Formats: sequence, C-alpha cells, structure tokens
Amino acid sequence: MTHAQTPGSVPADAAPKDDFLWLEDIHGIRPMEWVKRQNALTADRFATGGSFTQDRERILEVLDSDEHIPYVNRMGQYLYNFWRDKAHPRGVWRRVTLAEYRKTSPAWEVLLDIDALNQAEGKRWVFKGAQCLKPAYERCLLSLSPDGGDAVAVREFDLVRKQFVGDGFVLPVAKTEVDWIDQDTIYVGTDFGPGSMTESSYPRIVKVWKRGTPLTEATIVYDGKPTDLAVSAHHDATPGFERDFVSVAKDFFHSELFQRRDGKLLKVNVPDDATAAAHREWLLVETRSPWTVGDTTYPSGALLATRFDDFMAGKRDFTTLFAPDAHTSLASYSWTRHHLILDVLDDVKSRLEVLTPQPGAWQREPMAGAPELSTASVVDTDPDNSDEYWLGVTGFLTPSSLQYGVLGSTPVQTLKREPAFFDASKFTVSQHFVASKDGTRVPYFQIAPKTLKLDGSNRTLLYGYGGFEVSLQPTYSGSIGRAWLERGGVYVIANIRGGGEYGPAWHQAALKANRLRAYEDFAAVAQDLIHRGVTSPKHLGAEGGSNGGLLMGNMLTLYPQLFSAIACEVPLLDMKRYSHLSAGASWMAEYGNPDTADWNFIRHFSPYQNVHKDGRYPPVLFYTTTSDDRVGPVQARKMAAKMQAMDLPDVWFYENLEGGHGAGADNKQSAYMHALAYGFLWDQLQ
Repeated sequence: MTHAQTPGSVPADAAPKDDFLWLEDIHGIRPMEWVKRQNALTADRFATGGSFTQDRERILEVLDSDEHIPYVNRMGQYLYNFWRDKAHPRGVWRRVTLAEYRKTSPAWEVLLDIDALNQAEGKRWVFKGAQCLKPAYERCLLSLSPDGGDAVAVREFDLVRKQFVGDGFVLPVAKTEVDWIDQDTIYVGTDFGPGSMTESSYPRIVKVWKRGTPLTEATIVYDGKPTDLAVSAHHDATPGFERDFVSVAKDFFHSELFQRRDGKLLKVNVPDDATAAAHREWLLVETRSPWTVGDTTYPSGALLATRFDDFMAGKRDFTTLFAPDAHTSLASYSWTRHHLILDVLDDVKSRLEVLTPQPGAWQREPMAGAPELSTASVVDTDPDNSDEYWLGVTGFLTPSSLQYGVLGSTPVQTLKREPAFFDASKFTVSQHFVASKDGTRVPYFQIAPKTLKLDGSNRTLLYGYGGFEVSLQPTYSGSIGRAWLERGGVYVIANIRGGGEYGPAWHQAALKANRLRAYEDFAAVAQDLIHRGVTSPKHLGAEGGSNGGLLMGNMLTLYPQLFSAIACEVPLLDMKRYSHLSAGASWMAEYGNPDTADWNFIRHFSPYQNVHKDGRYPPVLFYTTTSDDRVGPVQARKMAAKMQAMDLPDVWFYENLEGGHGAGADNKQSAYMHALAYGFLWDQLQ
C-alpha cells in the first residue's frame, strides 16, 4: 500500500519556494474561504451518517455528564470548582464547603455563570482561571479568553458581592501575567505597546500597578530582552515568609529567578536549567543536568532541599530528597503544612512518598497510591493551614476517583468517583517494552479486548507526544472507551523519548539534532505491534497533537509504510518557518533555530519540506483551530494545501473557529472534533 522513505532523508532542495505563504494570513478573506471549502468537504465525508452522529452524541454524553468529578481547589474555607455541562456549555465558577462537598448532591454557590455573562455582554468568553488574594479570598483577578486562545482579558471580581468590580483592575485582551501583592497593588506583565512583548509573544516587561492609577503610570520591576521567552513576577504571601520574586524564562528549560528585596533583585543562584522554588523556610531545587557543589555532584533529575535564607547568604548545604535511577523519575511534588509529598514514576507508573523535614535525612514513608498500571497525583493541598491533601487516582480501565485525607490524622477516603462510561470488564491493560533503533528500551501501554487474537487484523490506534518533558501516564477516558475500544479497537500509548517519563535525560535524548530518536522510538513501537501480531500496517493508525502533531507529520513523511491513517492535530509541520509563526520562537530550545546552521539538522524532521509529490502516503486528517494563538492554524493549512496541490489522495483538513490550542471552546465542539477524528481513523483502518 505504501513504500518506505529512508528516515531522515530530504530532497536536495530542502527549503524551496513556499507557494502557500498566503495561508499564513490567519483571518484573511482568501484563506478563510479556503478553510470553509475544506471544512465542507471533510464534514461531508466524515461528519455525516449515523455512525458519526452516534459517536458525537455518545462522546458529548461523556463530556456533559453530571456525574463527573467536580475537582476542587481550596481557598480559605471554601472549595472552588469550574464546571461545564449541557445546561452550562461555557461553564459556571462555583464554590462549596468541605462538609457540603461530602454530600452526594452538594448545594453549590454559583459565583459566575459564563453563559449568562456572554448573553449579557454579547460575547463568547471562555473562562481561563482566577487568581485570588489570600488570606481573605475576597478579590480575584479573572482571566477570560474571547475565543479560547491564550490571550485573555483580566477583570477584577468581588467574591463577596459576586460581581465584577466597577472601578477595579481591568486589562484588555493580551497574553497577560498578573499576581496580587496586596489588595491595592498587583504585578502585571502584558502588552504595554510596541516592543513590550518578547519575540515569543509573551510579556517582556513586568510592572507594579497601583489601584486607581492609569496603567501608564505603573512602575517597571524588570525589563527583559526581546529574545527572552517571558518575564513575570510573583508575591509569596505565606504568613511569616512573605517574599517577592521575578522570573525570567530564557526558554522552556532555562530561567533565572530573583528575589525582589528592598528594591533590589538578588539572584537565586542555581544553574539556569534547574528549577528553584521557595516554601516557608525551604528552597527546593530540581536539577536538569548534573550539578557539582563543592565535592558533591548531584545527578540530573534530582530534588534537593536547603534553607532559603542560608542559601541566599551563600551556604550550600543540600539534602537530597530524590535521586533517579534507571527506572524512576520525579513527576511532581506538593507541600502540605508540615510534609512534602513526592509523586514518583516507576517505569511510568505512580508511586507516592511522604517526606517530613528533620535534621539530616528527611523522614520518608510510603503513601498509598494507585492500583497497578494506574496514576495517582496530588490534586490540591492547603500548605498554609493544614496537612490535608486531595489525591486523584485514575487508570485506563479504572474510572477516576478523588480521595481526601489529612496526613497524620485523617486516613484517606474516596469522596467522589467517576461513573463507568464503558464496560471495562471486556478489556485488559498491559505494558510492553521494545528496543528502538539505537537499542534504547522504550515502554508502551496497550489497552485491548481480552479476546484479542494476535493475527494482525485488529484496528489499532497508536498515540504519542514525545516532547517538552511531558509524560503520558495511564488515564481513564470515556470518550476513547466509547469511540474506539467498544468498537473492538486496540488503543496504544507510546512513551517515547522527548517526554519526561524517565526524567530530564529522557527528554534531552531527543532534543534538537537528536530529534529523530523520538520518531525512531514511535516507529519501533509500531513495528513491535506488527511483529507481535496485534495489528498490521493495513489496520494501524496514529494520532497526536501539537508537538505530537509534528510527530505525526514525521510518521507521514518518514514512515508511511507503517500506517494506513494518521490524525494530525493542531500541529507544527513547517519547521523552516515555525519560529516566526504564533508563539513558535519560544520552542527553539526544543527544536533549534532554523535561521541558523541548525537548519542542517532541523530539515530532517520538517514534514512540510520533506513531503514530495511522488510519495505514497497514508490517508491523513489535519485538524486545527483558527483561534490557536500558540501553534496557530497556518502550519496545518499549508501542509494540507501543499499535499493537495501535489494531487496526493486522501488529504483532509478541518479547522474549528474557536477553542484555541485545545480545539474546542465547549463540550459540543470538542465532541464534534473527537468524533470526526475517530470516525476518520476507524473508516480508514478497515
């Protein structure tokens, strides 16, 4: 059905004239007319008929279910939640007490109804979160996106009166960062005018803004460089440990942290690729590369602790709280009032530990976590006031649950549990490992019918990401269960290099010139599925979004012989121009700078340049959103248009107008997009 192209090969002219630059005019009349034509063709082919309608409605039923867990975060005496369902497609922001939350049907106090706000204002706001001033939690800064993108309007909200503050802090739509200092003062990084944003389209300047004064009179705290990723400031209001910090992100993996004290900026002098965070008397440092301090070298992926004031005074006495091995990495950590909870990945499966500060080695105890082949993670804590914690537990076949406990006093108990959206008793989960091209051991999860026959006939969907140190862990999905597993399909997640499953080293192994390692890993998993008889190229499809969309583009151009369908979502594809599109400049630490000699290696994984008219490619669906201001829609547009101009068959494109990088501004839009993708894949893998 297809023929192989040598992985990494490129045409002699790696960056020929681009005939599709006109599609980069995101809202232009001609490009939008092209989008509408493509949408109509794709919808007519894959979004009609009973099967699509059934999938869409069953997925929407999952997304709109009133039985979902209302995940909460504590602010003072209340637990806060944002909730979307059929009656509230844009959602409501609400709160409840713990005692009320324990009830089967809590009586929620609605603070803001986004649908009602939109009706009153004639807008289509999408809620993007709130930052509230502690300890009273009476005033909040709400972020509202006009279309689901990253750019937001910021408006001050009164939690007592449950209304916007008429003369409060207000900022127009921009990629803005804000934080409270006190009730009359905030830090703000936003679009202050020409030159005030970085080349990556994020705030370059952060200021202090006083209530009642115009934004033009705000005082500059830090003025970054255009080449910085972003600049922000934060006030730590922990009682007795009040501090102010300025963070200067150079890229996604390098930054500088300064303490702002008495009008001066004092550097928190850790390696630029390390992450430092203060909590009460402690400073925790996560390393991304080996760090030698005195006679001790701490490994990459370690978590270190020292006293903050001692460190700022020049002392370097660290306690190692976590050090990785060949099978483990630190996924995250969370403070309670007296303890630190570590979320450790052991071959991509969760293991929790509780650490208690004490002189020398901290006390360490295991903590009840997830069942086998599942994920447990801390959802929320209340570190200023108590040792309570909220734990989310999920697995591919185990509906998610929310557990509550208080370390040292209240044993963990399950407060909420998701319903089962499909019959999991028919399926089984297994973990497998395969040697990649260079011999590296790569894990993957397989969810399959118990009656699976290893005869190569099973429609199998392989999903991957492989970038930015993001880990793909076991997670319950009613949508996948209904739209893929219940049809008899096999679902597989590949934990390829570039992700964070084995810590920073796993990520760094596929950076820049080593990018092809991630694609070799994914291809190795595909080949192993074929070798084991789970599927065959005729029945194997692949799916991925964003950086995973770039992965899909490379499966399309470098390994077309392995697949019969590819769904490529909100993707990067034109790696020659990616750094000049939307927020692309912010990812050069991941991929390299195509305007330099880096192009010599980037060109090997740039699908837009590597597709050629005599190639035989599997059917592909590109889908994106007009309002995506992170990756942007133009790369998917150009790739689809280029392939269609080459008269390559089965090239499909769909662009949702709203939803930002998430591809859907509400549940109805998300259900449509999911049903479209799964329907396309199932149809092609017959």
